[in-house]
Amino acid sequence: MFEDDDDDYKSHEEIEKMPIYKKAWEIMLLGRKIGSLVSKDDVETADEAEGEMLENYATYIIENALMIPAKIAGAEGANIYDIRMENAAIIRKSAREILTSCSGMQLCGYQDNDYIELLRNEIEEFRVIFAEWVTSFDPNNYMIDRWGLFNPPGVNYNDYDPDDDMSFDPDDFFE
Repeated sequence: MFEDDDDDYKSHEEIEKMPIYKKAWEIMLLGRKIGSLVSKDDVETADEAEGEMLENYATYIIENALMIPAKIAGAEGANIYDIRMENAAIIRKSAREILTSCSGMQLCGYQDNDYIELLRNEIEEFRVIFAEWVTSFDPNNYMIDRWGLFNPPGVNYNDYDPDDDMSFDPDDFFE
């Protein structure tokens, strides 16, 4: 039915082979590992507030690490500039929150600093790959973002969109 459009979308297998996705997967695995290493002993040896914060930071690392590969797949699946940029912004936010959570864990007395440093290094390697990936987004393949956040350069939220003039009758489509 949409055979002409199939070339615009990457398969799951193609996405999994991308360097950015592979690095995101490594971050996800490492984030889950760090989260699982926060033990009851870590929490119990800290004072009550620090123990609760330590658990929260570990949870945030896991949640944000899981978000990154999912949003890469979403950006690649959409192949539309504004959607790709929206996913890229979420990915950047997640990566930065992982770094913040790493600092928070250390402030709460987390002892496995080697894992924290490893995760920070992975995020830094990811940042470089990410920046290159974002430059690959096609600014000519877009829908106008009427919220005005993720339009390509030179496109405004209130610009005329010729697609708005197209009439759509669902009865014609579903006959």
